[in-house]
Amino acid sequence: MDILTREFYARDTLTVARDLLGRELVRVLADGTLLSCRITETEAYIGRLDKACHAYGYKRTPRTETLFAPPGTAYVYLIYGMYHCLNFVTEEEGEPAAVLIRGAVPAANGTMIAQNRFGCKLERMTAYQRKNFLNGPGKLCKGLVLTREQNGLDLTGPGGGLYVLPGVPPDPSAVRAGRRIGIDYAQEAVDFPWRFYL
Repeated sequence: MDILTREFYARDTLTVARDLLGRELVRVLADGTLLSCRITETEAYIGRLDKACHAYGYKRTPRTETLFAPPGTAYVYLIYGMYHCLNFVTEEEGEPAAVLIRGAVPAANGTMIAQNRFGCKLERMTAYQRKNFLNGPGKLCKGLVLTREQNGLDLTGPGGGLYVLPGVPPDPSAVRAGRRIGIDYAQEAVDFPWRFYL
């Protein structure tokens, strides 16, 4: 397996966020079942200057401690008390920055991902369910059975059951950038064009 290395994540967060598009996110369940999807949407968060980042201004709390971990670490947190969000820690250790995985499309075992998301087989999904399958960070985590239990996992090896393969990077002309979603509180950071999508 050609798993993305720590060096891939140990770069500028905006570069990593863009470069993750088209890559294959793999989740291995406890029973060995493999689920995977192609990443289609990301958002960058950089603590040293970004008021939308949980660790803005190098704020360390039990929740944000993972953001200071080595690059290539999974940062999984809970929002609204019900939805999990998957992030990949970037830049050098001690520099709080990460990429949120906002959206994806199934690449392998889509039927099980659909079962996790909607309780039905892939072919039984409605048009609405197909449109809203994995197009949000909470939806993605539900489909891949990701929770706070995966917080702190090393993404650079197969041992943790969560990693990223090279996949097929998209043509640069297919990549779009825009404002991030759901961060109205973040003052000037609201306008940073740090969301990347296909």
